[in-house]
Amino acid sequence: MTPSPVYIAGVGMTPFQSPKKSAASSSNPEGDYFNLAVSACVKALLDAGITYDEVDQGVGSYVFGDSAGAQRVFYTLGMTGIPIYNVHNYCSAGSTGLYMANQFIQAGCADCVLVVGFDKMYPGALPQIYKDRENPLGRILELSKKFIPEGQGESAGWTPQLYANAQAEYLEKYGPAGAKPEHFAAIAATNRTHGMSNPYSQLRQAVTTGDVSSSPQVSGSITRLQCCPSSTGAAAAILVSERFLQSHPYLKQSAVSIKGQALATDSRELYEPASAIELIGSNMTRRAACTAFRQASLLAKDIQVIELHDCFTTNEMCAIEDLGLAAHGEGWKLIENGGITYNSKSATKRTSPGWIVNPSGGLISKGHPLGATGLAQITELVWHLRGWAANRCVPQTKHCLQHNMGLGGATVVTILGRADGQVAPSLSEMQDQVDGRQRLGYNPALEARGVRRQDFDAVRSQKASSEWAAATFETEGNPREPRL
Repeated sequence: MTPSPVYIAGVGMTPFQSPKKSAASSSNPEGDYFNLAVSACVKALLDAGITYDEVDQGVGSYVFGDSAGAQRVFYTLGMTGIPIYNVHNYCSAGSTGLYMANQFIQAGCADCVLVVGFDKMYPGALPQIYKDRENPLGRILELSKKFIPEGQGESAGWTPQLYANAQAEYLEKYGPAGAKPEHFAAIAATNRTHGMSNPYSQLRQAVTTGDVSSSPQVSGSITRLQCCPSSTGAAAAILVSERFLQSHPYLKQSAVSIKGQALATDSRELYEPASAIELIGSNMTRRAACTAFRQASLLAKDIQVIELHDCFTTNEMCAIEDLGLAAHGEGWKLIENGGITYNSKSATKRTSPGWIVNPSGGLISKGHPLGATGLAQITELVWHLRGWAANRCVPQTKHCLQHNMGLGGATVVTILGRADGQVAPSLSEMQDQVDGRQRLGYNPALEARGVRRQDFDAVRSQKASSEWAAATFETEGNPREPRL
C-alpha cells in the first residue's frame, strides 16, 4: 500500500537565545514557554495562510515542562476541541512530533496538523531533574564510565563525558589513518561561520579552528566551543494532506513534500558489543537513514543540503559517516577537504564533491532548545527548498535531509523535496509570486521579527477563541495582563 503524500505548508520559529538573557528584544519578546511557542505557531499559520480553525490535530514537543504544556500553547490560539498530544522524546522530541503528524496524515486520520516544539531551558549542562527515581539513561551512563581513559576523571556534566569518550574512541581507531582533534575543532569553526548568516542563531560570531582547540577543556579533548549552547526558543510546522493541498491551490508553489521519513530507537548494539561511539546512538542514525533513503528512492549523493544534529562535534563527525556522506573512519577527510561547507570563492557555491551541512549554523551556532531543535531544522530546509534563504542558499537544491537524535533513544531522519519536483528557484525568479512572505510582511529566512497583535488576531480561531486562555500572550510591544 502506497502511503498518502504529506506536505509541509507552513513553518515558523523564534530566535534562539541563551536562558541567561534577561532583557527582552524586539525580535523575540521575552515571555514564558507558551509565548515563544504561540509566536512560532502564528508565524507558521501566517505562512500557510490559514487560521487555527483549519487545524485537525495539534502536537506539542518539549522536554523541560509539566504535562499538558501543549494544551496551554494551543488553547491560546483557540479551544476547538481537537486532539492534542504532548511529546517528550529528549533531543528528538520535535522531530518525533513531526513524525507523528506525518503518520496521522498518511493514515487518513487528519488533513492538517500543527506541530510545535519549544523549551525554556536551564543555563549550563543538562540537569537531572528527578533525583528520587531511576534515570532513564542510567544504564547508558553506567556503561559510559568504562570508556573514560585511565587517569581522566569524570567530567562535571554527563553529556560531555559521553561524547568525549566517543571522540577518544574515534581518534584511537582512525588516528593512525590521519584523524586528528583539529578535525573536530574544524566542525565547530565551520558551523559558527555558517551561523553568521542565520538571523535566528544564538551565536553569530565566527571562530577559527585554533579558537575552538584552545577554548577551555570540558571533557577529554572536547572543548567549550565544541559544545552546543543551552537555549530557549520555539519552532513550528504545519503538515497537510494531498486533499488539503488541492483545496488550497495557492500553497502548491511553496509546499514541501516529505519524501521519506523514519524514526529509529536503539538496537542491542547500544550495549553489545560495548562501544563509546554506539553509546551516542550511531546505530539509530544508520537505520533511520537507510529507511528514509529507501522510502524516498534516493541516495546520499542525491542530497544537496543537510541539517544534522551536532550537539557536540563528535556527533557531527559520526553522523556524517552514519548518513553515508563518507565511509566509516573517513569523515575527517570530508571535513579536511571542505566537503561540508561552501566554496571559499563564493558564499553560495556548493563544494564538489560534498554537501552543505548545517547552513543554519547547526546546534553549535544556532543553539539547542531540545523540543524545538528538530522543527527548527525543518524550517531551515523548507526555506532552502523555497529559495528564500538567499544569503546561504545552494544553487540547484532539489533534496534536503534532516537528522535529529536524542539519547535514550530516538533518532529521526527526514528527506524533503519540493512538491513540484523542481529545484529551488532563486529570489529573482519569484519576484511576482504571492506566498507566505507577503502574508508575513517580510522574508523570514533573512529576517527575524516578532509577532504583532494583528498577526495573532489574523490566525487565531475565529469560531472558538477564549479571551481568558489568550489573555497572557504577549505580542511585540503589546504586553497583556490576565483578565478576570
